[in-house]
Amino acid sequence: MKDTNAIVLSNVRIANDVYKMELRTDIAKEAKPGQFVQITVPGFYLRRPISVSWTQDDVLTLVFKIMGEGTAVLSKLQPGAETSVLGPLGQGFPVTAEKEVVLMGGGVGTPPMLKTAKAYLDAGAKVDVVLGFNTAGDVFYVDEFEQLGITPVVCTMDGSAGVKGTVLDGVKSAGITADYVLACGPLPMLRAISSTYTKGYVSLESRMACGFGVCNGCVMTDKNGMAVRVCKNGPVFPIGKVVL
Repeated sequence: MKDTNAIVLSNVRIANDVYKMELRTDIAKEAKPGQFVQITVPGFYLRRPISVSWTQDDVLTLVFKIMGEGTAVLSKLQPGAETSVLGPLGQGFPVTAEKEVVLMGGGVGTPPMLKTAKAYLDAGAKVDVVLGFNTAGDVFYVDEFEQLGITPVVCTMDGSAGVKGTVLDGVKSAGITADYVLACGPLPMLRAISSTYTKGYVSLESRMACGFGVCNGCVMTDKNGMAVRVCKNGPVFPIGKVVL
């Protein structure tokens, strides 16, 4: 973990209120699938936690959704702007010896699945990807997965793009049989996945302040009643470990 300067290379809208930002920073070389960084927002005291989506050499790609004043300011940063990032933080997705996996991303839980998919492909696994969104205007990253050689199954709750329904409906529709899942998305989605699968990992979304386990602002409870910190013990946990 290090706190270092970063230069904005690009910052573009890719879906409804969703932006993809590329930063030049040496943290990029250290980040693993499923980890996150804390990025400084001009004019705000607290940094914003954002999952690592992709890295190449010293370029770090982050995807975020405008959720409030801070992320609105972040969306307006122009190429050449300087900020700082703290990271890489948290426990990411382990790359196991599984030969067949299904990756599921829901909304802005989709970005960390791209680097995760690449890691499993590099390990020789067959990788299926299912992406869930509310409506067609929310869909993004289809092209990026296709560039990896994966045709993702797209699902929308209103049926305006792809399969109508949830990611689990998408799995059923596509006839995906892998029993090992890696997922990131909203809690209702992760609850449904955790009640369907017993093998794999889920990445939890949580409000964070420090991002490295000191403030205890992101505490949840595991199945044994013990407190876990999403930022430090996670955000990636084995399926069934944390009470969702």
